[in-house]
Amino acid sequence: MKPKKPTLEEVQAAHGKRLPNILAPDLDVVFCGINPGLYSGAVGCHFARPGNRFWAALHASGFTDRLLEPHEQKEMVQYGCGLTNLVARATSVAAELSTKELQVGRELLQRRVARYKPAWVAVLGKGAYQKAFRRPKAEFGRQEEDVGGARLWLLPNPSGLNAYYQPPELANMFRELLDVARS
Repeated sequence: MKPKKPTLEEVQAAHGKRLPNILAPDLDVVFCGINPGLYSGAVGCHFARPGNRFWAALHASGFTDRLLEPHEQKEMVQYGCGLTNLVARATSVAAELSTKELQVGRELLQRRVARYKPAWVAVLGKGAYQKAFRRPKAEFGRQEEDVGGARLWLLPNPSGLNAYYQPPELANMFRELLDVARS
């Protein structure tokens, strides 16, 4: 069921809320966000804020055969995909997270990935990835290292606040991962 639009008070009260991981054993790709925003925390769904381009990029790239809505997030496993975050707690902006918190998140991600054994993990957010993985010069695409036994890919943050990457370019970047993950 589609959640109702949260009130401003509900969004502001979402500081620190956590979202459930959407995981199952042996997925093709687990998409790993930085951390939930307040809007997502308020409604309990990943990438839920209007203007976030994650779901559109997922569909346009071919990961899904239709445009899923955030409240349909559990259907991701039917497409061989999962969802998690480096840091579980919701904040108003990712800049509220310390480098140490991101690095601890990487360690927790490694354990989660080792447990569920996806083939790929795609981290969504270059700056957070560079801090969490101690790779200040990392670029988008396949990374040299693995995480928890899964191959690692870096994609841009699909937030509407990251307007540098427009929807067609985001879809192409997601498609590059799809082509490698499903080959």
